[in-house]
Order: sequence, then structure tokens, then C-alpha cells
Amino acid sequence: MPGEKKIKIENGDDLQENQSSDSTDESQAKENDLISNKDSDSSSTDEREAVKLLEAKLETVTKESQENYDRLLRVSAEFENYKKRSVRELSDVQKYANQSLVRDLLPIIDNLELALKSATESNSNTDGCLLDGVELTRKEILKVFEKNNIEQIEAIGKPFDPNYHEAVMREESDEYAENTVINELQKGYLMHDRLIRPAMVVVAMPKSNEKSGS
Repeated sequence: MPGEKKIKIENGDDLQENQSSDSTDESQAKENDLISNKDSDSSSTDEREAVKLLEAKLETVTKESQENYDRLLRVSAEFENYKKRSVRELSDVQKYANQSLVRDLLPIIDNLELALKSATESNSNTDGCLLDGVELTRKEILKVFEKNNIEQIEAIGKPFDPNYHEAVMREESDEYAENTVINELQKGYLMHDRLIRPAMVVVAMPKSNEKSGS
């Protein structure tokens, strides 16, 4: 008949098949979700492990960097100390280069001074020109000493100082206080601030007050 509607009737088997298909699709979707979640969890775990690994590497590199920096500081400090020490040693070499020569010259000036002292104290008729020559030689040597920063140590009238004086004897004295240098047997010398030879001196001691027995 015209205008008749066709109605498709699904039997029970078809309906069951459709429901089974829907159930399968749903299960598959859930399984896919689980797999996806597992993949996501696995990916998160891998990322955390990677971050931990990077943090560990960063810590190691930072520690090594700090150790290298500390080592560099130590080496730099040691090098600076080495430079200062080298400069100081070079300066000392330059300052005291003539020290051994000065020591060799000291007995000469000692003899000159001894000759002048002996001539002055004796009543012998010593040639005045000879004495003048000796005195001139002594002064010239002292000028050379002065140019090289060599000076005589002051001793007589000074308190005894074991750093600069060598006491060879003690002598009773009313004029000087105890442990004062009252005589000089051999002059001492300094080169810059270094002792070349100590002065050989006589040191005062108080007179003993002995009471005579009655």
C-alpha cells in the first residue's frame, strides 16, 4: 500500500549481538584507559628518575667545581707566597751579598785601630805622617762600610745586650750601673739589620763591700 511504513524488527539474537558488541567496546575502552594510565604512571616514574639522576649529577658537578675552586685558591695563595718569598730572598741576597767580604775586612780595620791606639798611648816618637796615613786608611774603609749600610755597634755606656754584645769579662765599677758596658775590646758591626760581629765588651759589676774583722 502506498504510504506504508516498513518497520525493521530485530530479533533477540541481533539485540544480544549488539549488546555484546557494546560491552566489548566498553571493555576495550577501559583496557585502553588502564594501558594509558599505566603508560602515564610509567612515564611519570621515568621522569622522576631522570630528575633525580640529573640532580645527583648536578650535585656531583657542583661539589667538584667547589673543590676545584678551593684548589685554585690554595694554589694561588701558595704562588703569591712563593713570589713574596722569592722577592724577599732576592732582596736579602742583594743586601747581604758582600757580607763575607766585610767579615774579611774587619780584622784589617781592627789592626789599623789597634795601631792608632798603641801609638797614641805610647810615648814613642812615631812618625806623624805614618799615623796620618793609617788614620786616613781607617776612615776610607769606614766610608766604604757606610755606603754599604755597615755600621759600628754602640757599646760603651750602653746596657749589656746579648744580641749585640759578647761579654768577655766583668769588672767592678762605681761609675757605671751593674750590667753596663764599661769597656770595648773589639768593635761590633751591623750590616743593615743583621749582626756581622758582636762587640767584645767588659761589663760593670758592683763592688763588693767586705767588712774587715776587728
